[in-house]
Amino acid sequence: MEKRILMLEDGNYFIGTAIGSDRETIGEVVFNTGMTGYQETITDPSYYGQIITFTYPLVGNYGVNRDDFESIHPAVKGVVVREAAEFASNWRNQLTLDQFLKEKDIPGIAGIDTRKLTKIIRKEGTLKGILAPEKADKEELLHHLRSVRLPVDQVREVSCSKAFTNPGEGKRVVLVDYGVKSSIMRELNKRDCDITVVPYNTTAEEILAMHPDGVMLSNGPGDPKDVPEAVEMIRGLQGKVPLFGICLGHQLFALANGADTFKLKFGHRGANHPVKELATGRVDFTAQNHGYAVDADSLVGKEIEVTHIELNDGTVEGLAHKEFPAYTVQYHPEANPGPSDVNYLFDQFITMMEKEGAEQNA
Repeated sequence: MEKRILMLEDGNYFIGTAIGSDRETIGEVVFNTGMTGYQETITDPSYYGQIITFTYPLVGNYGVNRDDFESIHPAVKGVVVREAAEFASNWRNQLTLDQFLKEKDIPGIAGIDTRKLTKIIRKEGTLKGILAPEKADKEELLHHLRSVRLPVDQVREVSCSKAFTNPGEGKRVVLVDYGVKSSIMRELNKRDCDITVVPYNTTAEEILAMHPDGVMLSNGPGDPKDVPEAVEMIRGLQGKVPLFGICLGHQLFALANGADTFKLKFGHRGANHPVKELATGRVDFTAQNHGYAVDADSLVGKEIEVTHIELNDGTVEGLAHKEFPAYTVQYHPEANPGPSDVNYLFDQFITMMEKEGAEQNA
């Protein structure tokens, strides 16, 4: 089997077995703690530019199928696993993990100590990494890696370029695509919403001209401060139409209301993050994938308030506007991959749109 090296920018490196594509790649090395859901994770546009380390020791055991894609063209740069299953045991299986990675031109590495790698990331924070042939000169590889700057226009790369529709007979929802997951649209489809998906740089005026019952701000990759167009758009919408934001949409909503965001040391990525709703004390386990968070101190004196917190580290996980019909969550209520504890948030969005519509017609 061909050998491959994963070199980190701090000089640590790992040598293992090559899987997937044979090309060289550079990305931000992160880790995901989910025990299942590797297909949804790899195809989640929020992982744009990243090399995903799976902490669960066996990945690929149930293969890859046509139904669990979050996007058709994965944006992830690479995949790191302890063991890649060579045979898949599931009635829906169509491809092995290795076949899938080759088909999508995604390089990977297997057979390394992912526990050690995860400890390095937890201690040092997320690091740039490069996947290359094992025979490559290590000093040259490290110099090249350190000289590369990771892209900042990540949302533009994963957002749709033109608006498109997903018709329904229910509430008219404009879904702003910052890197939207297919499962978000599936949840709206279940509620018979008439969906129009628009690019990340669509203006508030253009959205309002569509006469939506509500607007959803999707998940997406990178630093929310790299998307100033979205901040201006949200300011132009709130108070005029109900808003529901997820993940990056949550962070952009915070920025639009004068709050601040910061980069987490190693992010939240997995399907087992406990989140507490402050109003009720209810605790849900949630799917998460983000490297940035809202600064709680920056919310003092603002027109938005915290509704949910992360029990692992106390970070902000939910916000609501004090006056307008608008709320957001940092986690993924569509729950793919992950527990479905918080699917009810989509029902709350429908209820909010119905209430707002009734008040306007009264």
